[in-house]
Amino acid sequence: MESVSAVPVPQPRARTADPASGAAPDSAGSRRSLAAGLLLGAAGATVVLLASGQTWAEGRAATGGGALPLTADGRDVTGVPAALAIVGLAALVAVFAVRGAGRRIVAALLALSGLGAALSAWAGASDSTALDEEAARTTGDAAATIHALSHTAWPYVTAAGGLLILLAGLLALRYGSRWPAMSGKYERDGTPRPGKAPRTAPDPDRPEDLWKALDRGEDPTREA
Repeated sequence: MESVSAVPVPQPRARTADPASGAAPDSAGSRRSLAAGLLLGAAGATVVLLASGQTWAEGRAATGGGALPLTADGRDVTGVPAALAIVGLAALVAVFAVRGAGRRIVAALLALSGLGAALSAWAGASDSTALDEEAARTTGDAAATIHALSHTAWPYVTAAGGLLILLAGLLALRYGSRWPAMSGKYERDGTPRPGKAPRTAPDPDRPEDLWKALDRGEDPTREA
């Protein structure tokens, strides 16, 4: 009876990341955090700027002929949220222009601008100073005050937009070191730039060289 030799069966090998691909283990997470940071920051700033222009407070000022209805929008109450939203947008763009410690500083500025916008909008939700000033200006009575004062939901919408900017800043602080930066293609690294090769005199036997010399404003008949 013939003997049967054992043939080794190849075992499946564990799949490893291809080092030639250059993909970092956390590249997918970095892309997700980058997209989330951009979306939250841009959406939060847009919400703050739009909601700040809406009516925040309503009331009536007493006059000799009755009651005068008055309204105040967010910028009448406080201009802080809109200003900080613009700062947040600038910081969101600047995050990609700097690296290292500079990126962390800009990310902190982004988070603080969102926090400041949210807090100032929340404080303005119960403010009546803007309407009192409007009543005094409209009636001509410095002692005029507002009655039947009510506030809308727009201050809270503005505060929610500030919280979105805050979240974008926190994402930049946590994951910003993994995010890409603007290309350094045009940055000077101190290395000497190669000089232009000296031009040679056009070959009189090559008509195309003569035409090129004429296009450059050179005299092809002059010897170099």
